Amino acid sequence: MDGKNFPFLAAKGDGTLISVHVQPKASKNEFCGIFQDRLKVRVCAPPVEGEANKQCIILIAQVLGISKSEISLARGAQSRQKTFLVAKPMDFVRDQLEKAGVAA
Repeated sequence: MDGKNFPFLAAKGDGTLISVHVQPKASKNEFCGIFQDRLKVRVCAPPVEGEANKQCIILIAQVLGISKSEISLARGAQSRQKTFLVAKPMDFVRDQLEKAGVAA
């Protein structure tokens, strides 16, 4: 697998950074392609009191099949441009995203 299909992933130690562009107040929670080399994520929650951030973590955890506690917000708490740290190797994250049909 090459990095072209997953420009939003980067290895960091034993974990993986996922760069996302968040669209809050959407009609449903979903991944919807790539926007400016970031994974575009739509969430129903408004960008108030960290609700959109929480929904992003829940969505990423569901798609990767891991616990929410294995994901943390590394950058962008109050921005649409966010970076999440996943406590799993990049190969695992890439495989799970590919299985889910994200950027495949």
